[in-house]
Amino acid sequence: MDVSLPALALLVVASFVAGTVDAIAGGGGLITLPALLAAGLPPALALGTNKGQSVFGSGAALLRYARAGLVDGRVAKVTFPAGLLGSLGGAALVLLVPPAMLRPVVLGLLVVVAVVLAIRPATPATPRAGAHRSLSVAAAIALVIGAYDGFFGPGTGTFLIFGFVLFFGAGMREASADAKVVNFASNLAAVALFASRGLVAWNVALPMAAGQFAGGLAGAHLAVRGGDRLVRWVVLLVVLALVVKLGTDLARG
Repeated sequence: MDVSLPALALLVVASFVAGTVDAIAGGGGLITLPALLAAGLPPALALGTNKGQSVFGSGAALLRYARAGLVDGRVAKVTFPAGLLGSLGGAALVLLVPPAMLRPVVLGLLVVVAVVLAIRPATPATPRAGAHRSLSVAAAIALVIGAYDGFFGPGTGTFLIFGFVLFFGAGMREASADAKVVNFASNLAAVALFASRGLVAWNVALPMAAGQFAGGLAGAHLAVRGGDRLVRWVVLLVVLALVVKLGTDLARG
């Protein structure tokens, strides 16, 4: 699939912005997927190409969070494979159940997430050693939301952050770091699936990957420096954008 040079340049810019936002709060697909569709890619190819470029952003963000010491290696050992398996299972389910059936459910869940995050007191930064983190619960979160990402996708990063905040009492910044482990795993699984079916336009995905990689590093850096307050507000903005998008999709049928 060929796109013009100006269109490709705009896609790279979009991928940088998306990578920055996604590294902090998830939701980067809200920017890149519409941009790919606007560039003329068919829906299936746009979905595959979107995953082909976004995996670089989630990988870059994960790298930056890890360097800052915000990724819990003990938890990552179970959440990474769980997210990988969940995403593969969710992708297989697409063949059985129309993803559109999930829209009203996801819309309701996102509203709940927004309300809880808005009224929940900010979590003070605490040392990792002081937190009780059940590996089985972490694996369950990664498996379920990884499956959701493979099946439908919108709000995956946001749901992951919310899950780690809710079940572990983690700070928003730490939760965002833990979310990137699962997000990277689910993206890898999706890329493998789409690429095996020839549904990744690499001539478009690879230039966008450069923007995603830079954006992922920039977003994670902002989250590390800005702390919980920044992550909290960006998550709320992303949730609002997702609610508007899904609500519009439902209204249009």
